[in-house]
Amino acid sequence: MAISVNVIGDELSQEEINAYIEYGKNKYSDRQISAMTVTVDGEFVDLKYEFTDVPFDRIRRITGYLVGTLDRFNNGKRAEERDRVKHSV
Repeated sequence: MAISVNVIGDELSQEEINAYIEYGKNKYSDRQISAMTVTVDGEFVDLKYEFTDVPFDRIRRITGYLVGTLDRFNNGKRAEERDRVKHSV
């Protein structure tokens, strides 16, 4: 996936930009960078990273178990979930 890079304030070499991208990948190894803004002010550089959205699975407590989906339930647990009383908020 290509990372969108925006440089503000001064020009940077591609080698320096690649170093900042690599720095971000190492620092945020558990997230995927989608864009980066590099603001140059003399000798100071400010880096701002934007990340791709992380897919989120809803987890519910059903019949005493924490589950995302019911596909791993056997027929008895599926019937228990189907027959339970659902309260409105």
